[in-house]
Amino acid sequence: MKHSPTSTDPSAEDAESGLSNSGTATNDADTLDPSQSPAASDGDQKTTSAWSWVPSLYFAEAVPFELVMTVSVIFYKGMGVSNTDITLYTGLLYLPWMIKPIWSPLVDVLWTKRAWILAMQLAIAAGMLGIALCATNELFFVLTLSFFWLLAIASATHDIAADGFYMIGMSAHQQAFFVGIRSSFYRLGIIASRGLLVMLAGMMIDSALPTGTAWSWTFMLAAAVFAVIAAYHAVMLPRREKLAKEDSDRDLASEIVSTVTTFFQKPGIVMGLAYLLLYRFAEAQLAKIAPLFMLDDRSAGGLGLTETDTGFIYGTAGVLMLVLGGILGGLAIARHGLGKWIFWMAVAINLPNAVYIVMAYTMPTQIWVVTAGVAIEQFGYGFGFAGYMLYMLYLSQGSHQTAHFAICTGLMAAGMMLPGMYSGAIQEWLGYQWFFVWVIIATIPSFIVTWLVKIDPDFGRNKGEPG
Repeated sequence: MKHSPTSTDPSAEDAESGLSNSGTATNDADTLDPSQSPAASDGDQKTTSAWSWVPSLYFAEAVPFELVMTVSVIFYKGMGVSNTDITLYTGLLYLPWMIKPIWSPLVDVLWTKRAWILAMQLAIAAGMLGIALCATNELFFVLTLSFFWLLAIASATHDIAADGFYMIGMSAHQQAFFVGIRSSFYRLGIIASRGLLVMLAGMMIDSALPTGTAWSWTFMLAAAVFAVIAAYHAVMLPRREKLAKEDSDRDLASEIVSTVTTFFQKPGIVMGLAYLLLYRFAEAQLAKIAPLFMLDDRSAGGLGLTETDTGFIYGTAGVLMLVLGGILGGLAIARHGLGKWIFWMAVAINLPNAVYIVMAYTMPTQIWVVTAGVAIEQFGYGFGFAGYMLYMLYLSQGSHQTAHFAICTGLMAAGMMLPGMYSGAIQEWLGYQWFFVWVIIATIPSFIVTWLVKIDPDFGRNKGEPG
């Protein structure tokens, strides 16, 4: 549920949310078509053209990820599924992002990235429609979960193709120019999905529409909008690629083995792996339970908020503070280096989780109090996650940098998936109050690995700034 930008490097933008590099073990099999290769004289024209597809492409990248990771949790809670089942089965949906480096070479050698983008957007629209049609069925849980899996696989594949298309279709200068724009429209996609769509479902439920029917109409609208986006991209995405057949015949298996081997031979890799897997050990559990805590009845220890309230809190103040924290975290690293801030970023990402202990024991009824608590926690997450993203770039340095960064994003997803899957069972065993106490205790591994991990103190620092 938490995704943080970093402002320090375009390739580090939103890797958790799908804005990571495609990370193949081979060279790009899709190459610029010489007949359409950009020349210096038409750079301005290409920049103008990019405005027609970059914003919409990254808006489209955010929506399915948020539906899978966040909206599914709220949907199933409203449908009466237990917290244990919600966190277990929606936690497993992280798997496609965890293993996407395995099939990313196929995205490079089969079709063009443009074709992959359009195919996956149609698959995503079909998945949304499937959820809409099954939301009122007696077997809704099994049926809709199947379509959420379709969304997850298609979304992870879309991430690979979209980021690859962005990188090969634009010059380095144009990529830098548009990195803030793509991040901004990604944020709009988060607001539209975890905010507006959830609020829409909530308003229909508040108007006495059955929960399943309300969500059915909500996902149907999302499917229609996404189909329009796919049709728009079929017209507006430029044709700048051709298949490089000489690359498609390479031994992908040996390339992948070489890439993985060199990654695990890096100096300090054992502690690096521990850092990637444990830095968010507590956060992974909180991320799944926090919206359930908002929605659960007060008699069960929850705050008893509606879907409308929850969508507003997480889709507005939560996202804005997340972005602000990420920006400030990136600026701090750029000024002083990651080595100086890495431990304090662990403090920022972990200690604000205590606001949930306060809310669980005081049970506030004012919406502004809850919003303030979420805003504090999300700001800390955004600030602390900036350091995590930069460490992935640090660990990825050297040969196969793009592929190694993709491996890091897979490990990042594993660090969220495994603890999150069982957070519901822990919460139902302990209750909300003691669960949030447990979350604070669970921050200890994060502090340990942060203290022990080795890093160049000046990594990420603008050399023109004082240390």
